[in-house]
Amino acid sequence: MTPQHNGAFSPALRVPDAPITLSTASVYPEKVPSAFEIAALLGYDGVEVMVSTDASSQDLNVLRRLSDYHQVPIKSIHAPCLLLTQRVWGREPWGKLVRSKEVAEELGAEVVVVHPPFRWQRDYARDFVGGLARMQDETDVLFAVENMFPLKARGAEAGMYLPDWNPIDQDYPYVTLDLSHTAVSGSDALDMAGRLGDRLRHIHLADGVGITNKDEHLVPGRGSQPCGPMLETLAETGFRGHIVLEVNTRRAANRAERVEDLAEALAFARLHLAAADRTWEVTSGGEVSRRSTR
Repeated sequence: MTPQHNGAFSPALRVPDAPITLSTASVYPEKVPSAFEIAALLGYDGVEVMVSTDASSQDLNVLRRLSDYHQVPIKSIHAPCLLLTQRVWGREPWGKLVRSKEVAEELGAEVVVVHPPFRWQRDYARDFVGGLARMQDETDVLFAVENMFPLKARGAEAGMYLPDWNPIDQDYPYVTLDLSHTAVSGSDALDMAGRLGDRLRHIHLADGVGITNKDEHLVPGRGSQPCGPMLETLAETGFRGHIVLEVNTRRAANRAERVEDLAEALAFARLHLAAADRTWEVTSGGEVSRRSTR
């Protein structure tokens, strides 16, 4: 809506800058093709491909055909960094990142999500920060390192990752912030986002209660994390990264229930992005500026 120059405030239509995409992990135990189908059905802005043991997630040609057929862009690639994917795209961790970058470049994806090294991957961890920086210099694809969490037992914490599960104090140029992981680690997600500043380029939107070590990935709004305030803050600050719904629908009784959960997740994200809308202010000097309605 065009601002009215009458000295008053008038509502302004603001289209969120950040695309809202669907992780293929969100449809498990269904396969990657189902994620594209559901994303197209519900109107997601794209897909994040979690490279997994599902063969279709590893095949460049299959992914391209799915994207073209459903007219759903692939916005990001999640490198195979999980314990269950140690053999996917080889055993060598740097090789996995190179392959992820190549696939992202071929498919037009903008981000590769990567986890910090496991503690037992000492050689990989030793040069992780520097090696990642060198790889970043060679591509326009952003390597966004994800926050993880420590294991807790009897009041003590055991780290699984090097140099740390928390990316805040690490020299990563780009970071993925996962709100299910902040629940497990007991972190303040809003504080983390603020401290990351422009390094925050990717959000894994999910919820969690955080009572145990369980990484829950609940539909946003069903846990204790500040999912709504996070989205509103991102919209207010002009966030132009990706917001990826990475939720757990394994307990869905059928396809219809899974689709309902993913529709609810998308509606939640859009609602809270829209809640940070702006109004236009015309100053006495005739200059037009935006002011938050909140």
